Amino acid sequence: MWHRSASFILDKRENDDVLSSESRRMSSLSMAAEAPQQPNPNNPNISAYYQTRAAHHGVVTSDWLAQAQAAVGHSPDGAVTENSLSKTVDSGKTFSVIDEFNNWRKQPDLAEAVAAIRALASVIRSSEATTMMELEIELKKASDSLKSWDTTSISLTAGCDLFMRYVTRTSALEYEDFNSAKSRLLERAEKFGEISYKARKIIAMLGQDFIFDGCTILVHGFSRVVLELLKTAAQNRKVFRVLCTEGRPDRSGLRFSNELAKLDVPVKLLIDSAVAYSMDEVDMIFVGADGVVESGGIINMMGTYQIALVAKSMNKPVYVAAESYKFARLYPLDQKDMVPALRPIDFGVPIPSKVEVETSARDYTPPQYLTLLFTDLGVLTPSVVSDELIQLYL
Repeated sequence: MWHRSASFILDKRENDDVLSSESRRMSSLSMAAEAPQQPNPNNPNISAYYQTRAAHHGVVTSDWLAQAQAAVGHSPDGAVTENSLSKTVDSGKTFSVIDEFNNWRKQPDLAEAVAAIRALASVIRSSEATTMMELEIELKKASDSLKSWDTTSISLTAGCDLFMRYVTRTSALEYEDFNSAKSRLLERAEKFGEISYKARKIIAMLGQDFIFDGCTILVHGFSRVVLELLKTAAQNRKVFRVLCTEGRPDRSGLRFSNELAKLDVPVKLLIDSAVAYSMDEVDMIFVGADGVVESGGIINMMGTYQIALVAKSMNKPVYVAAESYKFARLYPLDQKDMVPALRPIDFGVPIPSKVEVETSARDYTPPQYLTLLFTDLGVLTPSVVSDELIQLYL
């Protein structure tokens, strides 16, 4: 039996009339909202997605998921505290959702989508709107501004969309006075932010059970959720070794191997072209995801697809660790059927002007090459992802 998280599945007692009226209301808000300006001053030829990355039927039972959630119920040292969740906006300064977003992004362990969720919660807190319509229009504009900050970031767009669905979708708002309705919105916003913040640790608690003593794990790219998962397994005294691909051109695998070395986990660095050569040593593959799409496939760092192809041919399981706020309403048909995220490529030698260089930062891995997805909704097979997306965005 697979488990659906109560954090996103809202009250099923809403009747069809309320749902349809809310749908019409949100449609009118979309038409009323002005198109936000592009606040990202970075080089348009290099996506902010790449720049921000460089900077910093399911098989799970409800008891298992509950244990994982309970294990991360307390805030560890250095975690975001309730005071930081409710930080106030300086009344002497004009509020900017982009500035608030950038302030949250300064926390090295905070994902970009979670920073956006925190910023949107601050929009509610600082709003001077006097009606629910004004407040929802203000939220919609802020969400559009954040999404336009980097149109290539899948998790940023999905996080903003899920926030809007989770926070504003409640029939009770139709019958409350404005102040209590605003308080309800703020309460739901901060709850959503807290759930999103804890997602990584819940995934780590679920995923580490699949690691057995003496196994060899192949990882690709620098995924903070995969790192947290391996860190949790190491802290639970599991004995394993890790093979890291180099991850050119930004050498993300080198950074990942350095983090594992600090944990005293045996690690071996591979050049990217040595994956097939080393696959017979591997027991399982762990990768993160920039986005989980409707088909159950993933969009991730360039090279993930070819690793999954090799793994499939040699019967090695491919596990994906991804937070539910990365579930996106996308359905790519092939590798070119998605917004490109470009990156700089330095080969160390001059490249003739007539030579074309592939600069895309990510590829699409279809669901048939993936084994399981570890998420804060539970451990899912790729075929279940579409069902989860229907519930998340319904």
